Amino acid sequence: MAEANRKGSNIRQAVDFGALVAFMAAYAVNRFARGLDGQEALLQATWVLIGASAIALIVGYVVERRLAPLPLLTGGFALIFGVLTLVFHDPNLLKIKLSIQNGLLAAVLLGSLPLGKYPFKYLLGEAIKITDRGWRGLTLRYGLYFAAVCIVNEIIWRTQSDDTWVAFRGGLWIASAAFGIWQVFFIMKHLIKDEEPEPVSPDTGL
Repeated sequence: MAEANRKGSNIRQAVDFGALVAFMAAYAVNRFARGLDGQEALLQATWVLIGASAIALIVGYVVERRLAPLPLLTGGFALIFGVLTLVFHDPNLLKIKLSIQNGLLAAVLLGSLPLGKYPFKYLLGEAIKITDRGWRGLTLRYGLYFAAVCIVNEIIWRTQSDDTWVAFRGGLWIASAAFGIWQVFFIMKHLIKDEEPEPVSPDTGL
């Protein structure tokens, strides 16, 4: 079962990465090959975002036989804000989506700590099994991470060009992967069972 869960997680993360690459490639083609400005290039790439997000949700369900809470949340946000971006012809909605999504996660995770509740335990599903002390520490770490992403995204999309924001979005996936790997060392200290934890990236899609 553990091996099956690990395989499913790897496949889902590969699909998520592929979706991000497709989005960035679509932006690059429209921006530099077709000569569109940043706003129009983002609008065209949003079509790819919507399709890739839908595919990621479908693949996640087929592989894991369920819709994991965190990918469902981020995939749902991508679909909703992607559609809103096209309907209102405003790519800023796509940029704001990243702030709202991460800000909401940060508020829920950090707000749960004084109550002694750990919603992150539910969000991760069966990915890891650690002590309550471990869940508290992990909840704090990921809550601060999501808050930092929200703040940095707000600064970048409001002050920098579309090209810079898209580059930031790509770099964020790498940073998220590195952050997930870093947390493995913390998780190993609080494992309940003698299992080898998989890195859990906080970036589960566009």
